Amino acid sequence: MSITVNIYYKGENGSAAAFAEEMKESGTVDFIRSEEGNERYEYWFSEENPDCVLLIDRWRDQKSLDIHHSSPAMEKIAALREKYKLTMTVERFEDTADIPDGDKKFIR
Repeated sequence: MSITVNIYYKGENGSAAAFAEEMKESGTVDFIRSEEGNERYEYWFSEENPDCVLLIDRWRDQKSLDIHHSSPAMEKIAALREKYKLTMTVERFEDTADIPDGDKKFIR
């Protein structure tokens, strides 16, 4: 059962996008993607709110996520969040293999 965490980073005057760019340029994103159990680490930019960036972060299981939370990458992330004065909203989802029959008709 995978765990998906959506993190909405919000800032002002392009700071959220600058944060995501520095995360990529510093190699932190590549490091996280190479961590055991990481299944997805991807930034999305809002067309409606340019001061918000969505991170979709997916892990194989809670153990993998816990190991990530204790990794050196978390210190880098925290420092960059502080540098860019970002706030966060977090949503967490646990995947299920079962898709209700009522939903299946909408999936191609």
